[in-house]
Amino acid sequence: MQNSHHILVVDDHRDIREPLTKYMGQQGYRVSSAADAAQARDLLQTNRFDLIVLDIMMPGEDGLSLCRHIRASSQVPVILLTAVSDEIDRILGLELGADDYVVKPFNPRELLARIKSVLRRSETMPRSAEAATLRRYRFDDWVLTINAREVEHVDGRVVTLTTSEFQILLAMLERPNFALSRDQLLDLTKGRAAVVFDRTIDNHVSRLRQKLEADPASPRLLQTVWGRGYKIACEVIAE
Repeated sequence: MQNSHHILVVDDHRDIREPLTKYMGQQGYRVSSAADAAQARDLLQTNRFDLIVLDIMMPGEDGLSLCRHIRASSQVPVILLTAVSDEIDRILGLELGADDYVVKPFNPRELLARIKSVLRRSETMPRSAEAATLRRYRFDDWVLTINAREVEHVDGRVVTLTTSEFQILLAMLERPNFALSRDQLLDLTKGRAAVVFDRTIDNHVSRLRQKLEADPASPRLLQTVWGRGYKIACEVIAE
């Protein structure tokens, strides 16, 4: 049965790209593939994708550079393919806005589970103001607009959030001044469908601090409660 989701697989290794493209097609997805960043850029100009599977290590322009390019103009979910030794690159990829990662070599069923999880999280967000009643959360000097997946500062600055950042911030805003553990945040953001590591939550919170805190090294809003988790530490007004 054909799935409405269109996935782009970007990997320079033919022995990974082609079997993965075939496997995802067998699962009902529409799949396009690219052997390098240049091909991927061409496809991105002429197609609308629902998710991108992106290899980090590629000749020429690497996956991190392409991820930065994608995130500058789009919020399409990105799952990175990384080598076991690429921990720093994985963290950097998450900081650039990737939604998840899978370490090579991987079982295609694991990647499929992660794809389903990321797509499910992405689809929980309304697509437009016409699709849902306008809702906002006001906290400190920020306003989170639910149907826009962005936060606006009182000075007019607008910050766009990735799917995971949005879900984590929303979970905390719905429970102000209440510490949520990593497991609770994973559950609330529907991450349990895939094998998500605790460090993934830590990286997303770190990126949120970079975007929202005046001093990310000494966070005032997104606080760590040692031994318990994270909380939003301010008054929250739901509208």
